Amino acid sequence: MRGFPKRRAPLDGQVAVVTGAARGVGELLARKLSARGARVALVGLEEEELKRVAARLHSDRAHWYADVTDHTAMAGVAAEVEECFGAVDIVVANAGVASGGPFADSDPEVWRRVVEVNLLGGAVTARAFLPALMESRGYFLQIASLAALVPAPMMTAYCASKSGAEAFAHSLRAEVAHHGVRVGVGYLSWTDTDMVRGADQDEVMRELRGRLPWPANRTYAPGPAAERIVAGIERRSAQVYAQGWLRAIRPVRGCLPGLVAMAGTREMRRAEPRMAGVRKGLVGAGGAADERERTQRN
Repeated sequence: MRGFPKRRAPLDGQVAVVTGAARGVGELLARKLSARGARVALVGLEEEELKRVAARLHSDRAHWYADVTDHTAMAGVAAEVEECFGAVDIVVANAGVASGGPFADSDPEVWRRVVEVNLLGGAVTARAFLPALMESRGYFLQIASLAALVPAPMMTAYCASKSGAEAFAHSLRAEVAHHGVRVGVGYLSWTDTDMVRGADQDEVMRELRGRLPWPANRTYAPGPAAERIVAGIERRSAQVYAQGWLRAIRPVRGCLPGLVAMAGTREMRRAEPRMAGVRKGLVGAGGAADERERTQRN
C-alpha cells in the first residue's frame, strides 16, 4: 500500500532574512527557520559569530556583515541577498541593543544609539527589503518587546525605541497590505539572552526587575520563545507573542502608565542612593560589539 505524500512544511524553500543573527533570539530564529527548510540570510555586526551560526544551519545560508542603521549598506545587502537566493520571502528585523539607568544621567550618544538601532534600524531594514517583499508577497516581522506595552523607569531609550518600532510596523502594515505584504510585531518579555544577562550584572537594575509583579519579573528560556515566534512567522501573524501572557496585556495597556508611575516612584526613591553606580553603556555582548564597531568607524 502506498503511503501518503510527505506534507510540505510552510517554510520549506522560502528565503528568510534575520538581522541581529549573531547571537540570542536572532541566532535561535535563524536555526529554527533553517530546521523548517527555510534558506536563511544572516545579517549582523559580528562576522565571526555569524560564521559560527551559519555553520550550524541545516539549509542553504549566507551571512552579511552590516550595520542595520546604514541605509547604503542595507540596500547593498538586500540586493546581494536577492542575487544569492533569487527571492526574499521573510524579513525579521530583530537587531537590538539596550542600556539602563536614569535618563538625567544617561550618555546622550548611548541613548541615541539605542533608538537608532531598535527603531531606525527596523525602518532601514524594511526600506531595503520592501521591493523584494512586494515581489514575493512576503512577510516583515518587527521584533518589539514587553517594553512597547509597558513603560518602565530606568529604560527610557529602550521603551521609546520599542514603542516606536511597534507603531512603525502597525503603520507600515496598512501601507503595504494591498501589495500582498503582511507585517507583524513580535513581543518578548525578559528572555535569557546576552542582553538581559548583561543588564542583570548591574545590581540596581537586577533588583528593580526582580520587584516587578509576576509574571513580568521572570526570565524566560529563549528556546520556547523562538518557537512561538517561528510559529507566528509560519502563519504570517499580525501579532506574535513569545510568552502567552503578553497577549492579555494589550486590552489594558492604556491603564499601565499610571500604575507604573505610582509603583515606580516608590522604587526609584528606594534605589536613588545607588544610582551613581549604574553602568551607562550598552549592555551585553551584542552591545559591546556595537560599541567596538562605532569606535573603529570613528
